[in-house]
Amino acid sequence: MKIRTSFPYETTRQDVRIPLSDGTRLYARVWRPMTGEPVPALLEYLPHRLTDWTAPRDWQRHPWYAGHGYASVRVDVRGHGNSEGMPGDAYSPAELGDGVEVIEWLAAQPWCSGRVGMFGISWGGCNALQIAALAPEPLKAVVTVCSSDDRYDNDVHYMGGSVLAVDMHARAAAMLASVARPPDPLYVGDAWRDMWLWRLEAVEPLIHTWLSHQTRDAYWRHGSVCEDYGAIRAAVLAVGGWHDPYRDTVLRLVENLRHLPDDRVGGLIGPWSHQYPDRGLPPGPAIGFLQETLRWWDRHLKSIDTGASGVSAEPRLRSWISDSHPPATVYEELPGRWVGDPSWPSPNVGFVSYGLEDARAGASGGAGRPPGSVQAGAPVLVRSPMHTGLDAGRFRPSGNDADLPPDQREEDGKSVCFDFAVEQETWVLGRPRVRLRLTSPTPRGQVIARLCDVAPDGASTLVTRGALNFSARRGRDKAVEWTPGATEDVDFELNGIGHAFPPGHRVRLAVSSAYWPWIWPQPGSEAGCALDPAGSTLELPVRAVTADDVTFAFAFAEPEQSEPLGVVIPLTLNDQRPERLVVRDVAAGEWRLEVASLPHSRLRSSGGTPIGGTRVYPDGLEYSEDAVDTYTINDSDPLSARTRSDWSIRLHRPELHWDVRIETRSEITCDATSFTTSDEVVCREGDEVVFHRTWERRIPRTAG
Repeated sequence: MKIRTSFPYETTRQDVRIPLSDGTRLYARVWRPMTGEPVPALLEYLPHRLTDWTAPRDWQRHPWYAGHGYASVRVDVRGHGNSEGMPGDAYSPAELGDGVEVIEWLAAQPWCSGRVGMFGISWGGCNALQIAALAPEPLKAVVTVCSSDDRYDNDVHYMGGSVLAVDMHARAAAMLASVARPPDPLYVGDAWRDMWLWRLEAVEPLIHTWLSHQTRDAYWRHGSVCEDYGAIRAAVLAVGGWHDPYRDTVLRLVENLRHLPDDRVGGLIGPWSHQYPDRGLPPGPAIGFLQETLRWWDRHLKSIDTGASGVSAEPRLRSWISDSHPPATVYEELPGRWVGDPSWPSPNVGFVSYGLEDARAGASGGAGRPPGSVQAGAPVLVRSPMHTGLDAGRFRPSGNDADLPPDQREEDGKSVCFDFAVEQETWVLGRPRVRLRLTSPTPRGQVIARLCDVAPDGASTLVTRGALNFSARRGRDKAVEWTPGATEDVDFELNGIGHAFPPGHRVRLAVSSAYWPWIWPQPGSEAGCALDPAGSTLELPVRAVTADDVTFAFAFAEPEQSEPLGVVIPLTLNDQRPERLVVRDVAAGEWRLEVASLPHSRLRSSGGTPIGGTRVYPDGLEYSEDAVDTYTINDSDPLSARTRSDWSIRLHRPELHWDVRIETRSEITCDATSFTTSDEVVCREGDEVVFHRTWERRIPRTAG
């Protein structure tokens, strides 16, 4: 990583309050080049507190953009951080409407040329896309990273129509803890306490809404730009990583933004996790992402292009294809290469079909023995223990040591596996899909398909996966129960991937009926289902090796950032806990997964934004947070599934004698007909409890 200390422009920074039409003022931090000429503005807009939580990350990129001739602006969503107003739902009409007003305000400033770009990762990338679909006139270009075009089926809520226990629970709990934090008196003065108490009275756990909409209804269609890609008029550079759950958005945007000229749409998918690609967090290799986006801004906000090395000369989609690699929970860098495709779907990619009846099938041995053969034409029983999925890894990896899935042999042993020999190197690029002929003895259930790369020694590396809730087999917008004993063909896609299978390895399709805690199990799913290999197929998107792939390589610049903020992250006793701990109660048949949020050693050294731990900011703020998510299930009982999240946060300014603490607890349990959610928030100023509230809801299981 190169730390940039000199730039073409000297810069200045100012904190301002942006007025909205209803009188609310949003807190903003503006970095600008010191020039007499108006310049384009770049906006990053999200709720995650610009004066503390994202400040280290903001410092890496906003001053860098300002030093290259852009006004770079970071704004907190209303009701969060130091912004006024009441908090609301994620991507609410108010949030998006405020974003449009912010863009128009920026364009009207005397230091702005009237042209605005918008960028962000995760939440910030999602609302950048959604605001682009509202088409405010000054917004000319967007860079959206690790974001979703479909809020229902490509976010943290549902997967294949099934409840995502792992991240719907964790994200809702994290947002409850986040929104309960107060404004900072250093920036808002004595008004902080009244603002805090007003906000707390308005807080409602997001899980109530998210879990009440179990099919893809109007609630999820709002903000999902896949409803009308044609509404987007700004140029879009979509960026993702093969280890990020949102990567399919990149493929769909490149495919569906056909109404925009080729030079106004770009897709970039690397080997990365849920991070900006310049941060150097595993898996790498990292790239000079800020330089890459600068070319995008220069082209679309300043009408500058550099010919053969410019944006207009590049393929519409640039993808990383990883070479085969042994299973591990972290990789510093993955081997592989970049390839370019002129469009998506690509003329270089074609589907190759594998009939499951042609594979050796059976339950794979946990010690790595090959799958046993089954009688040709005989259906296979898929009945997985409820704890199948504990080796799935994090839903949203972010560069931690225990993020990625370990060796899949144990998971394969709880699944039905179909193996296909690889005779010549096979590049897979895109979304594999399966057709499975299933017979279910119960009206509800789910099926999970994992694609693995099996080495000659038996090691099984997860490549990609997908899931289908039986009730969503005829569309995610409806819930249709299965007729017990009936046989049906179901089709679904796995998440996109770029991976090279080498000769001598095996392609493995592993099929299971459980995947906890990613997929919340259905009542009755312990019975499993029967799979008929004769009516079932795996289809792989195989990419041909072209002459350009052999003779041309994309040259990305070395990663660079501006000088770090200088946050100090001291070690604490909590930092010594394991990131992921699996506990088995043998007598009770119960399994518990504990996931701790810890400050990453790489973030500690690089000045990035950690989750968990303690950090001391240059402005004197001492900030501490601790979070543990727990997922518990009994081996044979899908109704035993339960989740719990505990958060503890402290904000302390010794010089102001300011000390506040927030504690939250969030739980989800279930029976055959309902989910039960339980949440609690306790807020203290010093030793005084200033707010304490609990919520409990029973939510019908209409599809989940």
